[in-house]
Amino acid sequence: MNSMNCSAANDDGGTKSPQAVRPAAEKPADGLSPDVKSFLLKLARQNLEAAVQGLPPVAPKDPPTVTKENRGCFVTLTERGQLRGCIGYIEGIKPLYEAVMDNAKNAALEDPRFPEVKPAELAAIVVEVSVLSAPVPLAHTGPQDLLDKLVPGEDGIILSKGYRQSTFLPQVWEQLPDKVDFLEHLSVKGGMPADGWKTADVKRYRAVHFHEQ
Repeated sequence: MNSMNCSAANDDGGTKSPQAVRPAAEKPADGLSPDVKSFLLKLARQNLEAAVQGLPPVAPKDPPTVTKENRGCFVTLTERGQLRGCIGYIEGIKPLYEAVMDNAKNAALEDPRFPEVKPAELAAIVVEVSVLSAPVPLAHTGPQDLLDKLVPGEDGIILSKGYRQSTFLPQVWEQLPDKVDFLEHLSVKGGMPADGWKTADVKRYRAVHFHEQ
């Protein structure tokens, strides 16, 4: 599956440091410790800045073992609370740390919805990383059953119909909390009619997301 853009926005602002939002004393249910999250945020920041400044990618010498596992991920950039770029891999097509490197660059330079990020913008940009579980089909018997099974705030959704495909990260529920509204916007994003979700193939995944402070 090729890289995809998203429409998740982060309303956080302020200064930035590569610190994960989970307290260090809390056991991470997702398998990513606070140190690993900080590593991934720093890696994303380094590759964002390198890409924008026209420098080579920054590869880690000894990435944490867990980041060598193939995982889907997205990198989201916001500027003063507004979405500035978001690109990712739904499937785990390469090691997580490599996916973060790719998507930090692509979010800055390849998101077709935005012009390329300029060096003067870097200080105002906040980086968010979303690490995804493997997508699985969401079995349902019809539109109402699908609506009943959706879990707002937790489900990332992929709609597929023919060659058309689109996804929203779980964070998008904050902007589109109504289930029908969520699915209609996702359908339109994928080039389908607003009610295309009723006949599309549906997959869902979960995401752990963390951002610079």
